Amino acid sequence: GIENPAFETPCSGLGQRSHAGPARAGAGAADPAGCGPYPEEGPCGWGPCTPRALQLCNNSKGYLAAYSLLAVFQGIVVNGLINISISTIEKRYELNSSLTGLISASYDIAFCVLSLFVSYFGERGHKPRWLAFSAFMLGVGSLIYSLPHFTSGKYQYGGKIEDTCQTAETIFANATCSVSTNSSLHKYLYVFILGQLLLGVGGTPLYTLGTAFIDDSVPKHKASLYIGIGYAMSLLGPAIGYVLGGQLLKVYIDIQIPKRQDATYTKVDQDDPRWLGAWWIGFLACFFAIWLLIVPFSCFPRHLPGTAKIQAEKISETHDDGSQVLVQINNIGQSFKDFPMALLILLRNPVLMSLIIASSSEALVATGFATFLPKFIENQFGKSSSFSATLGGLVLIPAAALGQVISGILVSRRKMDCKSIIKFTIRTYSVALILNAVFLFAKCGNEPFAGVSETYNGTGTLHNLTAPCNANCRCLRSMYYPICGRDEVQYFSPCFAGCASYRFNDMKKTYHNCSCIGKPKRENGLEDFIHEAVPGKCPTQCKFLPLFLTFFFFAVVFTFMATTPTTVAILRCVPDKQRSFALGVQLVFLRLLGTIPGPILFGVAIDSSCTLWDINECETKGACWVYDNERMAYLLMGISAACKIITIIFAFMAVYFYKPPQLTKALPRKTSEKISAIH
Repeated sequence: GIENPAFETPCSGLGQRSHAGPARAGAGAADPAGCGPYPEEGPCGWGPCTPRALQLCNNSKGYLAAYSLLAVFQGIVVNGLINISISTIEKRYELNSSLTGLISASYDIAFCVLSLFVSYFGERGHKPRWLAFSAFMLGVGSLIYSLPHFTSGKYQYGGKIEDTCQTAETIFANATCSVSTNSSLHKYLYVFILGQLLLGVGGTPLYTLGTAFIDDSVPKHKASLYIGIGYAMSLLGPAIGYVLGGQLLKVYIDIQIPKRQDATYTKVDQDDPRWLGAWWIGFLACFFAIWLLIVPFSCFPRHLPGTAKIQAEKISETHDDGSQVLVQINNIGQSFKDFPMALLILLRNPVLMSLIIASSSEALVATGFATFLPKFIENQFGKSSSFSATLGGLVLIPAAALGQVISGILVSRRKMDCKSIIKFTIRTYSVALILNAVFLFAKCGNEPFAGVSETYNGTGTLHNLTAPCNANCRCLRSMYYPICGRDEVQYFSPCFAGCASYRFNDMKKTYHNCSCIGKPKRENGLEDFIHEAVPGKCPTQCKFLPLFLTFFFFAVVFTFMATTPTTVAILRCVPDKQRSFALGVQLVFLRLLGTIPGPILFGVAIDSSCTLWDINECETKGACWVYDNERMAYLLMGISAACKIITIIFAFMAVYFYKPPQLTKALPRKTSEKISAIH
């Protein structure tokens, strides 16, 4: 019982809501309507320790603040630091991309395995304490993910590789095909997988039980606003993670660069391909920060004060097809034996399943673009990888957050019912589909590339990097270091351009004595062509980047304007006792049909547009260096448009199937009386 009457909130005369139960001894006086608070409503604290200062946070706003902070840190680690550190981990621990792909997928695997069980059993549990457990596991996962750095010893970066044309055979004597020496570094793969699995365990309660607790604790018309704010805050995590991780990668992996006496070793800097950054610092910092959040979640009561009144005022919008499901649901969920029946009830709900498939189709596109938008910008518009990643983040993160907040405000202020919410998502999906046409007119052709799209001044053949002018240079195809010649043609590397020397002018590297580079196409004076080539890709003549970013920004806004309303509609169309479980089912399908296959499908499409592959000395195919830009644009637009059409079809199906419950005002009272009798 609750001794402090300040935490008792009277009901509003609509009948006692489920879970209220009869007042117990010591619970305080009931209001005239005969309704008392939830038995689990109470002060914020730990047992008898309830400091007065903590009670300022014992409300929905205090919980939303804690929820948002945990979502931010989860995003920093899972979607920020891990993504930006993958390439560094590949080099440091000698892992190929397929193995690091397994590391990335481990989070989703753990989420899929546990989501149904956590959401099913946690629905009737103490949700804030489940989120304290979530913070604990996220912290442990972050700590374990950073452990390989402390147990693998100092980084040995070896000798410097020359990138110019070297005719002496001794320079590249080590460039022959040979099996790499055995190393134990690749065994750390299992540590990274373990860390990701624990992060998946920690992330599961956050977006199932944590979201459902928000819906429990706020009035129905405010739920979309609160959930939208929480989801928008979760999108800040990846942005912070990318910025933080990018800055940490500028710090040497072992903090202090070692001083070597051997002349064959040269000091590394950030432009050196042997440079590795301090990827591990962010994970260690997040471990301490996330564990601090265990404190606020552990002190929240089972239900926030005022929950009884809020629940009593809500009118059920559960989908009712005329069957006895709404009666059956009151008698299940008390044990694991009811799990199959509870799952079957949700799978038989056509409105829920239509919304789940619609959101999964959108998730496929969203995760695909989140993974490959920087690569698309880099190849289409000739920008550097770091600048492309920054642009991609500046478009995706603010646009997604803005869409979440706008839709939450609109649904909240207009007080939309379940069917109106679904119709609202159809409008946003349709606008996003129209904006998807930006790929048709904001695409760019490929710039001239020697050995790929044109020959070396009439010598050599297409799709062959080797020509008579560089045949004696012993160049490596595994060393992609593009340069732009004075003839406005891009070359694979200084070596393939036949450049024999380089020097620095005003801290800028320039290449000289290049046997493959022709005369300049535009004569602007001799002083402009003191050098023959400069590092980097040739400036693109395509000017569509601002147009593309503008249209794509609004496409992302309208895409994510459907995310919060879809979550609210899912919470509305299922019985109250199955809300967390419904979110768990949605997140399983979201990963199986969306976030897991999305990057794979986009990756296959992008690889199919490749025109120049990395082939090492052992004739093993590696990464793609050059793409057919038009083919890439058409493929990505086709996948995106097809998925959005599927989304719209299933959203229409949800509207068609949805039937509001009969006698909605009487339903809460009957449900309450049934549960009170059980109590």
